[in-house]
Amino acid sequence: MKVIYDLQERGTGPVTISGMAERLSVSNSSVSGMLRKLNELGFVQHQRYGNVSLTEVGTKAALAVLRRHRLLETYLVAELGYSWDEVHDEAEILEHVVSDKFVDRIASHLGDPVVDPHGDPIPTREGTIVQRETVLLSEAEADTQGVIVRVNDIDPELLRYLADIDIGIGMRVTVIERQPFAGSIQISVRPEKGGEEREQALGLVAAESLWISPED
Repeated sequence: MKVIYDLQERGTGPVTISGMAERLSVSNSSVSGMLRKLNELGFVQHQRYGNVSLTEVGTKAALAVLRRHRLLETYLVAELGYSWDEVHDEAEILEHVVSDKFVDRIASHLGDPVVDPHGDPIPTREGTIVQRETVLLSEAEADTQGVIVRVNDIDPELLRYLADIDIGIGMRVTVIERQPFAGSIQISVRPEKGGEEREQALGLVAAESLWISPED
């Protein structure tokens, strides 16, 4: 359910069995079996060969797990010194064993953060999230200016690459040129806390993992 919600939230297209199987690293038949059970329990809506969506009950359950996952990621980075490419797999394990009380204590200790280290929104205990206007960097037109507010955290190698080239949350970027046939995009980058502006070429895989909040 968490994966279904996450795929819906990122707006990468309809949620399909094959897309879920790829994300979960399991077979299509395994996903189909899971969906049948979730459908019987009233958590998802899915007809054979159709797209997958969460019911209201399923959405509430998914948000509860996402809250755990993203608060754990935030705690691991803020308090235990983890880097942003390490926390996803750790949180995947911990989210299923910690209590609601522990999660609430983490939220209170951290000051009830609204986003995790990757910029993903953290649901409140009531299941609400802060909505922000964002656009994928790969889809931004030339001369678009904005602040990087979210990074796809699925691929640790990609996160390490972005860290190596000093691209991260809070940095201001301007799209200089899109080169879709060359598979790249040219941007200028300015650090969050000042510093020298520089130009950087990004491949489309990297650009498709970054969301910016556009500025006029």
